[in-house]
Amino acid sequence: MKILPQSVTKLWNEWEVRVLVLISLFLQIVLILLGNRRKYIPSKWIRVILWLAYLAADWIAAVCIGILSNSQGDSEDDSLQQTNIIRAFWAPFLLLHLGGPDTITAYSMEDNELWLRHLLGLVVQFGGACYVFLRSWEGMPLNILAIPMFVAGLIKYGERTWALRSASSSQFREAMLHRPDPGPNYAKIMGEYTLQRSQGFNVSFEPVAEPSTKVNCLDPDEEILQVGYALFMTFKRLFADLILTFQDRKDSQSFFHNTTWEKAFVAIEVELGFMYDVLYTKASVTYCRWGHLLRVVSLSFTVSTSVAFLLINKQEYATTDLIITLLLLVGAIVLEMYAIIILLSSDWTMLWLSKHKKPLKDRVKMDRANKRWSNSMAQYNLLSLCLKEKPIKYLGPVQRLPYICEMLKKYRLGQHEGILWRFSRVYEMLEEHSYKTSVTVSTDLEILNDLKEFIFEHLSDKSNSAKEQSDANAIYKQLCAGRGDLVLKKEKYNCHSILGWSVEEDFEQSILLWHIATDLLYHTDNQDQNPSLGKCPDYRAMCKLVSDYMLYLLVMRPSMLPDGIGHMRFRDSRAEGIQFFKDKAIIEGRTEACQKLLEVNTEVPPLQVEGDKSKSMLFEACRLAKSLQSLEITEKEKWEMMCDVWVEMLCYAASQCGWNQHAKQLRRGGELLTHVWLLMAHFGIREHFKISQGHARSVVVVT
Repeated sequence: MKILPQSVTKLWNEWEVRVLVLISLFLQIVLILLGNRRKYIPSKWIRVILWLAYLAADWIAAVCIGILSNSQGDSEDDSLQQTNIIRAFWAPFLLLHLGGPDTITAYSMEDNELWLRHLLGLVVQFGGACYVFLRSWEGMPLNILAIPMFVAGLIKYGERTWALRSASSSQFREAMLHRPDPGPNYAKIMGEYTLQRSQGFNVSFEPVAEPSTKVNCLDPDEEILQVGYALFMTFKRLFADLILTFQDRKDSQSFFHNTTWEKAFVAIEVELGFMYDVLYTKASVTYCRWGHLLRVVSLSFTVSTSVAFLLINKQEYATTDLIITLLLLVGAIVLEMYAIIILLSSDWTMLWLSKHKKPLKDRVKMDRANKRWSNSMAQYNLLSLCLKEKPIKYLGPVQRLPYICEMLKKYRLGQHEGILWRFSRVYEMLEEHSYKTSVTVSTDLEILNDLKEFIFEHLSDKSNSAKEQSDANAIYKQLCAGRGDLVLKKEKYNCHSILGWSVEEDFEQSILLWHIATDLLYHTDNQDQNPSLGKCPDYRAMCKLVSDYMLYLLVMRPSMLPDGIGHMRFRDSRAEGIQFFKDKAIIEGRTEACQKLLEVNTEVPPLQVEGDKSKSMLFEACRLAKSLQSLEITEKEKWEMMCDVWVEMLCYAASQCGWNQHAKQLRRGGELLTHVWLLMAHFGIREHFKISQGHARSVVVVT
C-alpha cells in the first residue's frame, strides 16, 4: 500500500530536479550575502542560517547531480529527450554552486582540514556532471553551450578546493617556513683550517658581512592599510604557532611606541581582517594574478553563454525549464558581479590602490574599521542571574522555557523526577544563555574607547619597562605570566600582602572572586557624594565592563581560558547566591542585594565553615570586597588599581589562549581578547620571539 497518492508521486517526479536546482541557487544567494557579514555581526542567527545553508548547499547540489545522472537514458519520446537535454545543461551550474561564493569557503577551521575530501568531491561530481552531459549529447546548440559553463564550474570548484588547502594548518604553516639552510660546509672549512695550521701558518677566523636585507620597518605616517598588511605578513606566523625574530619585535615596537591607541587598534583590526579572509574565504586564490585571470574567464564564459542562450531556438523546450535555465544564468551573472563588487571594495583592493598611489578620495577612513569586526564586548553578570532580574514578559518564546521548567519542578512526582531533572538541566543551560548581553560601539563608545586607551597604555608601559632591563627576554616572560599580582606589587599601591591571595589561586577562581567583588563595590560605593573622585566613575565603568566580559569568557567561552574547574565554581556560586537571596525578604534592586551580602560576617573563612565540597566563591568574594574597602588609598586610586588588575588578568587570559581559539572567534564577530593578544605580540610581550638576526658567518684568514 502506497503512502503517497499516485498523483503526488507523479508531480514530485516532474518537479523534483526543478525544485532542488532552485533551492541550490537560493542557498548560494544566502551564502554570498551572509558569508562575509559574520565577520562583523556576532548574531547567533546569522551563524545558524549560514551553518544550515553551508551544509545543505553541497548536499543538495550533489543529490541533484545524482538524480540527473539517473534520469538520463535513451528514449524514443522526443519531448522527454528535449527535457533531458535542457536539464543536462543545468549540471555545470551545479558545479558552480559546489564551488561556492568567494565570501565563504570554510564555515569553521575544521573545514579547511577536509580539503582532500573536497578534492575527491570535485573529481566525483565533475565526473557525474560529465556523465550527464555525455548521455544527453545530441549535437544540439544547448549541448555546445554547456561546455563553457563546465569550464566556469570547474574553475569555481577548483578555487574552493585550493583555498581550503591553502588554509589548512599543515599547508598554512609550510607556506611560511623558509627553505632549509645547511649553512657553510663546516667540515670542509675545518679541514682547510687544520691543514693551514699544520703547515705553520697563522690562521684565524674573521666575520664576513652578509648581503644587507631590507628590514620592513613600519612608518607611523604610512597608510594604515599598509601598516596592517605588513603586520599581517609578519605576525600571521602566530596563527601557525611559529616563532618570530627579535628584529620582528623591534620593527613592531618601533611603530606601536610611536603611534596613538586609535591607530594601533585600527591596524590590528585590518590585520585580523586579512587573517579572516585567508582562513575562511577565497582570498588566497582571488587576490592574485591567476585569481584575477580566472575571474575574467569565468565571468566572460558565463556572460557569453547567456547571450548565446537568448539567441538559439528554444521552442522545443518546456516553458518551465526555460524559466529555470534563465534564472540559473541570471543568477550566475549576478553572483559573479556581486563577487567582483566585493573584491573591488575590499581591503585588498584598497591596499593595492594605496601602494600604487592611485587617486581615491578618502581611501581608508578610520570608521571603516567598524566593519572589520563587531567592535563589541559580550557581558555576563552573576548577580543578575542570582536575582533573576529579567522579567519573563521581556523574553522570547525560547527563553521562556527555563521558567516553564522552573514551574514544572514545583510539581515533581516520584516516577517523573528523572525527566524533570533533565528538564532542569536544559533550564539551567538556556537560562545561562538568556542573561548574556553585549556592549557595542553604538551603545557606549566613550567607555569602550577609554578601555582601549587604558589597555594600550598598560601594555606600552610594560613594554618600555622591559626594554630598559638588561635581561629583557626574561622580563617579557614575567610580564606574560602576570595575573594581577604585578599590579598589586607596584609601589604605587603596595597592597599585595593584603590582596595577593585573591590572584594566586586558580585563574578561574580569581576571575569569580574579582567579578563578584567588583559588582559589590560598584553598587555600594557612594560615587555621587564624593567630589574628590575625579575620573573615578570612568574607572568604575571600565572595571564593570571588563569584569562582566571576563565572566562571559568563563561561562560562554571556557575554551579560551586556561583549563580548570571554572564552570563548576560558577555553578556552585550561582546556587549559593540563589539560596541566599531566597532566604532573605524581598530585595529591591541590585544595591540592596549587594548591601545584604556585605553585611554577612566573614571573619571566619568560608572554607573552614562550609568545607571544600562546594566550590562557591560568593562569600570569599565578600571578604575580598571588604579588604578592598579597607585599603588606605583614595577611592580614585582604588578603582584605578582594580582596573589595572582586571586589564592584567585580561592580558594573561589572552596570552594563555591558543592561536586556534583566537582564529575560531574571527567567524563569530571577533573578540576583544584576540585584539589584546595581538597587541601584546606587537609590543613584544610574547614568548614567540626566539630567533636572533645579524648572525655573521666567518671565513678562514691565513697570515
